[in-house]
Order: sequence, then structure tokens, then C-alpha cells
Amino acid sequence: MNEVYEFLKEAQTYYLATAEGDQPRVRPFGTVDIFEDKLYIQTGKIKPVSKQIEANPKVEICAFKDGKWLRVAGELVRDDRVEAKAHMLDNYPHLKGMYSAEDDNTEVLYFKNATATFSSFTEAPRTVNF
Repeated sequence: MNEVYEFLKEAQTYYLATAEGDQPRVRPFGTVDIFEDKLYIQTGKIKPVSKQIEANPKVEICAFKDGKWLRVAGELVRDDRVEAKAHMLDNYPHLKGMYSAEDDNTEVLYFKNATATFSSFTEAPRTVNF
């Protein structure tokens, strides 16, 4: 999981895919954190992406850097604890102008039953489960 985290941090931007009914939805994200040995992302509960995840927690993210790409498929689980939100925001202090660990909008979610696949055009794919 640490290798997945490092790849996402270095890539800086990854793309999160969700479903809205039968329509796929994809958007750029940049937050990633490890808290209590789980891989977390962050968003706002008022955003459509939050409602899509609540309706169907199965998601996939994809990032690309240095000729390699990473896909992570799994389920996202909301963690409403202040400690989890604070940990994320401490790692992304520029978000504290929009989000707070104590507000009702900040949402952090961790991956459950995740499979990460590292790929490139020059190497065989490699998977990591967490």
C-alpha cells in the first residue's frame, strides 16, 4: 500500500471514476493519505461525487507518471472521525480554507478490498491487494 501511496503522491493528480446510474463519471483528484494503515482520499459531502460514492462505493482511480500508470479498484468507506479528517487536512494545509475537520462537509474515505495494478508498455502488470 505504501508503494501505491508514493506513486499517487508523486503523480500529484489522479482520476477518480464513479458511476451515476449507468453513466460513468471521472474527475481529477489530488488528495491521498495513509491513516491507521488505510489509504484515504478526501472530498466534500456536498459534491455530486460524494453522492455517487454513497450510492455505489465501488470506484477506480488512475494515475500516470514517468511512463507508468497505476489503477486502484475497490470500495470507498466514509470515516467521519475528526481525527481522520484532521490527519488529511494537516497533510494538505491549503485545503483548510475550504474544509475543516469539525465541519459537516469534509469527507474522508478509505479503500477497502482494493486491488492496485502497476502497468507500463515495457513491463508486465503487477498487482498489490490491500
